[in-house]
Amino acid sequence: MKPNPVVWFEIYVQDMSRARKFYETVFQCQLAELKSPEGEAQDMQMLSFPMDMSGPGAGGMLAKMDGVTSGGGGTLVYFGCEDCAVEQARVEIAGGKVFKPKFSIGEYGYCALVTDTEGNCIGLHSMA
Repeated sequence: MKPNPVVWFEIYVQDMSRARKFYETVFQCQLAELKSPEGEAQDMQMLSFPMDMSGPGAGGMLAKMDGVTSGGGGTLVYFGCEDCAVEQARVEIAGGKVFKPKFSIGEYGYCALVTDTEGNCIGLHSMA
């Protein structure tokens, strides 16, 4: 296995418009529509986070697909931030909830755990 093995992530949602508004508000970015690959399920809606597939880190998207529910499922995606308190401050304004406010993880920086509008718990991480 290569170091930093995660190369892609999908966060499943029930209401794409609501989820889009939440993530664009919290992270101050624009999500882009992705088309389903030819021959794949046409009932799937996808919005990608800004990404550079040639750079380090993982790309990912919001996905809405019949039969796949959102909510806690045992996997937690962490988003990198300059100061996770900044994004945390936008969570409730965007309709989400702060589960665990910014806390120290020692030499590894700081984290906050928040819940999006779809019931998914996500992590925010920063070194400051």
